[in-house]
Amino acid sequence: MPLAMNREVFITCAVTGSGGTQDKSPHVPRSPEQIADSAIAAAKAGAAIVHCHVRDPETGAPSRDVGMFREVTDRIRASDTDVVLNLTAGMGGDITFGNTESPLPLNDAGTDMIGATERVAHVAECLPEICTLDCGTMNFAEADYVMTNTPGMLQAMGKMMTDLGVKPEIEAFDTGHLWYAKQLVKDGILESPALVQLCMGVPWGAPDDLNTFMAMVNNVPDDWTFSAFGLGRSQMPYVAASVLAGGHVRVGLEDNLMLDKGVLATNEQLVVRAKEIIERMGAKVIGPEDVRKKLGLTKRAPKG
Repeated sequence: MPLAMNREVFITCAVTGSGGTQDKSPHVPRSPEQIADSAIAAAKAGAAIVHCHVRDPETGAPSRDVGMFREVTDRIRASDTDVVLNLTAGMGGDITFGNTESPLPLNDAGTDMIGATERVAHVAECLPEICTLDCGTMNFAEADYVMTNTPGMLQAMGKMMTDLGVKPEIEAFDTGHLWYAKQLVKDGILESPALVQLCMGVPWGAPDDLNTFMAMVNNVPDDWTFSAFGLGRSQMPYVAASVLAGGHVRVGLEDNLMLDKGVLATNEQLVVRAKEIIERMGAKVIGPEDVRKKLGLTKRAPKG
């Protein structure tokens, strides 16, 4: 596939994530107020989309508390800064096995498996324009942990998202996830053209080398929209790589804590750096209203 550089690029800022980064940088937001403020600052810096998780304000541990998602949503919507809201729906699919000689019973401390309706409850409450759909099951870096998203679960969650009028952002961590995403569209669960986030370098999914990245890109249907990110020091190189390959970009503290060697970043600073790269490549950074038109999104107030 020849390179076809994207000339109109949107930036997604992944504000906080669910990984164990809360004690590694003082800039990782924890409370709903901090998350919303950081999202708004990122939007003012040029992010058209903010991707939000929530955390326990005291410990920083990941949470799926509907009330905290609602507070983040209300604070962002009440601000004078327009931005497309993208809420995670990845929580509640965690299995941690026992040790290798006794995998069962499961490790309760690391296992959080809930039903499809509960996994989408905050999406139904908050009605963001976008929510994520992790389109497969995979091993992560931890020895006994599995991110679990069965075909049946994805069918159920995907239909709920479609029925709610919330556009799923398909999170693809490997080529098989794209294969199944295309099947979900074929089966009428997801609507086409779809939106895809290519997640590069997440252990043990697709490695972040360019050959694998282009294999991922080449498995995205031509009429779909894709964005991509790399972790850590690969974050900014993937800004350039994704634009060159015809896609959009994601940066933020979910994926990378550093601005430069030895310099901890804020979300705002990462967005500014990404915008500089995009514009110096000769492309234009587009805003939230253009993104809504491009992706067929509708901004709505939360329920109630």
